[in-house]
Amino acid sequence: QVQLQESGPGLVKPSQTLSLTCTVSGGSLTTLNYYWSWIRQPPGKGLEWMGTIDYSGSTYYSPSLKSRTSISRDTSKNQFTLRVSSVTPEDTAVYYCVRNEGAIYNYWGQGTQVTVSS
Repeated sequence: QVQLQESGPGLVKPSQTLSLTCTVSGGSLTTLNYYWSWIRQPPGKGLEWMGTIDYSGSTYYSPSLKSRTSISRDTSKNQFTLRVSSVTPEDTAVYYCVRNEGAIYNYWGQGTQVTVSS
């Protein structure tokens, strides 16, 4: 059974860089045709796809976030990391790491609250 667990600071100051790590167990980041994504949900709003890193290490980003977002991975630790630079209060959200197979997002972490505030 695949399990994903987000970790990182719950409070980030405006203009700083948000960094979250997802630790994966029960599955490998390099398994063919599996994709590993970050999705967030701001308070009172819907889910927003932020970006994906695939089994080969290729990355894909939401156009609205591409200039501030990067996703990387450490295959030796089976972890992938999200970084969002120059954060503002609008980046306050619950952040989820997810495994998807194409458009099927079938394994989710429990989510972690990140608040951007001074």
